[in-house]
Amino acid sequence: MMKITVTKGALKNLKGDLLVLPLTRKESKKEVEKKLSMFAIAPAALKDFSGKAGESLLLYQNSSKPKTPRVLLLGLGDAAKADDFRKSAETFVRRSGPLKVKKLVLDCSSIPAWSGSSGESASALAEYLVDSAQNASYSFGRLKSGKLDKNKDGEKDGKVLIKELCIRVNAGNLKDVQEGVRRGGIIAEAGNLVRDLVNMPGNLLNAAEISEAAENSARKSGCKVTVFQKEEIEKLGMGGLLAVNKGSKAPPTFTILDYEPVRKPVATVAIIGKGVTFDSGGISLKPANGMDEMKCDMAGGATVIGTLEAAARLELPVRVLGLIPATDNMPGGAAQKPGDVITTYSGITVEVGNTDAEGRLILADALTYAVQEYKPDTVIDLATLTGACIVALGYAVAGMFSNDDALAADLYEAGKQTGDKVWRMPLWEEYDELIKSEVADVHNTGGKGAGAVTAAKFLEKFTEGHTSWAHLDIAGPAFSASKGKKPVSGGTGFGVRLLLGYLRELK
Repeated sequence: MMKITVTKGALKNLKGDLLVLPLTRKESKKEVEKKLSMFAIAPAALKDFSGKAGESLLLYQNSSKPKTPRVLLLGLGDAAKADDFRKSAETFVRRSGPLKVKKLVLDCSSIPAWSGSSGESASALAEYLVDSAQNASYSFGRLKSGKLDKNKDGEKDGKVLIKELCIRVNAGNLKDVQEGVRRGGIIAEAGNLVRDLVNMPGNLLNAAEISEAAENSARKSGCKVTVFQKEEIEKLGMGGLLAVNKGSKAPPTFTILDYEPVRKPVATVAIIGKGVTFDSGGISLKPANGMDEMKCDMAGGATVIGTLEAAARLELPVRVLGLIPATDNMPGGAAQKPGDVITTYSGITVEVGNTDAEGRLILADALTYAVQEYKPDTVIDLATLTGACIVALGYAVAGMFSNDDALAADLYEAGKQTGDKVWRMPLWEEYDELIKSEVADVHNTGGKGAGAVTAAKFLEKFTEGHTSWAHLDIAGPAFSASKGKKPVSGGTGFGVRLLLGYLRELK
């Protein structure tokens, strides 16, 4: 993570490799020319710059001894919404890499005006900028030995990462911006923790190591943590988790994180995340093409860890429970078979029509456990559950299923505000017909049509009739494949900001 400082020092006296001047479309020509003249840059440069969000123009100071030899004009658009600031932060990080910028100076002296145009506090805007900058500068290089990399200039994954970000503000905004920087750093760290876990290959991250990551996070944040090992899971009768684990050499775990605020919580929210550390499909083996990406099938569980850590460090007034059933799904000699009937923790029996529909089996046990043991006000589960949801919504948006209109509306608004967007899908009774079984209480698949919906309908049966539940299918946005269009492949950290955005609004 880059070092971030906030200063009220004179802009012209601040040293760095690059000075970033954010400008809106509406900023007057006179104001902009005044800023440029301070750095001996001709106003004619503005002819090539419109100020739209994410636009940038690199200029060089016409001075013999410049403190910052390069100046980047950065467009903020109308500075009217959070996405304008996120997009701009991502831009200056992206432009800094090829320029080998190690220290960047960001001029935020206009933050009062941005607050006026966006309706957001100076603290919130600083949070967006810092979170997005840290997120954009993320790089997963821990598995590289460096033996083939001849560049010794501090580069990582072929690019120089910003070491220090210096944010310049006026004295009146100093404390507010410092608080925003603190919060943005916490959220970015949580998001990047999720990305680290999702990017770890299956041979280096099994169920036990998921639990270990949760324990390490709990030590950092102060959350309580409980880990159930295989023997305890057997005593609990978690037949869904045990069935998926049958083909594996590595035992399953069931991890519970518990954050309680100092004062009486305004609500208790249980968040359950799918923790399949590698999904081969089991006996219903997946195609070889793209199977390497199935290391990402624990993204829901990783998101739970990141969310709990951030919620605790932000000291939210909500009790948050995080539950992670974890295993891999392998086609070993003892693996469950299509046609098997299993008994879940709830006592509900399930006919397993396809062993590749395994995530819903382990989530079923965790959902029932959460409701029965903790009686939370709200239950949210998230999982890289179905390819069908990708077919329906693509890679940018998660599918949302809920039996609570108010909860669905709150999550939708949190998604718009944080950039982790969700779209509500139906949960109508007609879909129940598709998962009926002739030999058990329910079937774990529903045929070719409406695959994401029937998966959600399956999970609904294990919520014990809870009236405020939401299921988030994050199969699309949780992982960016290398052959996709996104500039960075791997885990995205999707879901952390969405859930934190929702939790922070609870009163």
